[in-house]
Amino acid sequence: MPQPEFLPIQWKSTHLSLLDQRALPGKKEFLEIHTMEETIVAIREMAVRGAPAIAITGIFGLTLGAKEKQGNLSSVEVDSLIKQMFESRPTAVNLSFALKEAKKRSEGKTDWESIQRVWESYALEMMVEDLRANQMLGENGANLFPKDQNEIHIITHCNTGALATAGHGTALGVIRSLRDQGKKVIVYADETRPFLQGSRLTAFEMMEEGIECYIITDGMSGWLMNQRKIDAVLVGCDRVAANGDTANKIGTYNLAIVAHEHNVPFYVCATKDSFDFNLKTGDEIPIEMRKESEVTQFDFLKTSDGNYLLPEGKTAPFGARALNPSFDITKAKFIKNFITELGCFVPTEISTRLKKV
Repeated sequence: MPQPEFLPIQWKSTHLSLLDQRALPGKKEFLEIHTMEETIVAIREMAVRGAPAIAITGIFGLTLGAKEKQGNLSSVEVDSLIKQMFESRPTAVNLSFALKEAKKRSEGKTDWESIQRVWESYALEMMVEDLRANQMLGENGANLFPKDQNEIHIITHCNTGALATAGHGTALGVIRSLRDQGKKVIVYADETRPFLQGSRLTAFEMMEEGIECYIITDGMSGWLMNQRKIDAVLVGCDRVAANGDTANKIGTYNLAIVAHEHNVPFYVCATKDSFDFNLKTGDEIPIEMRKESEVTQFDFLKTSDGNYLLPEGKTAPFGARALNPSFDITKAKFIKNFITELGCFVPTEISTRLKKV
């Protein structure tokens, strides 16, 4: 299988190097991370994002946390490190699962060097496994489309590519796999307010790959489905409840409703670690509320000398309040198929296809 097009997460044996996704598409800039606290800040401030990438980064962060201790670690101290890391992004279930596994692997060990080695090994293992899973997911998803269809039009939301994973991506991985089959893929990337992951990151990845891509604002999907033949909506996810209800970037639910109204297949792309059988429905999935300033101002509204084009980058009146939920819940009834590394299946098949894995 081909190697990933981007390496947004790079382990340097003594520290972590992260592609700062806040700086894209303006420049490719890496953050050199030497402490667990710096890792937490990078996750919280979305220098790194995407559920699989967050999980991998989180375990490397624990590795740095163990190194900082330079002595014996009690079970209480291990639990404290894990709790701090979990609180950096609570919605993405991949991180929660990875932290539970990290704790399990460190059981019976007390010296920091042993714990560091086992966590480092686990994080590197996760990178290899995530890339493999994404490539298999991509192939499975590509096979949902007719073999004799040479041109495919797809709407995406947020960023679900190599930047959000260890490489290849989930929803964008399907698009890459379709391209690799020789098909012409036209991508319509929702801008994904307020953080603009679609226009900043998805469009960036597609241009780097030479895949035709048009940015649309989040309110344009209905117009687009009326005006052009859309073959599918492909999105990723941060957590899936046992009944198939899915948490993904805010705006996904709206897109699912519009797709349903226009009879456009709505596919959720997810590796098996995104499914949380501890939660019966999407009502139990925690929704992260982020700071209001992400909605009321654009930090990138600056001139070359660092001055704002608008006062302090404001796009709203001073004192205006904003709501900023980072995710919403798409009900299972709107999802045609889940696309995973283990195959494609409808929401009612989740328990039979995944629970015993």
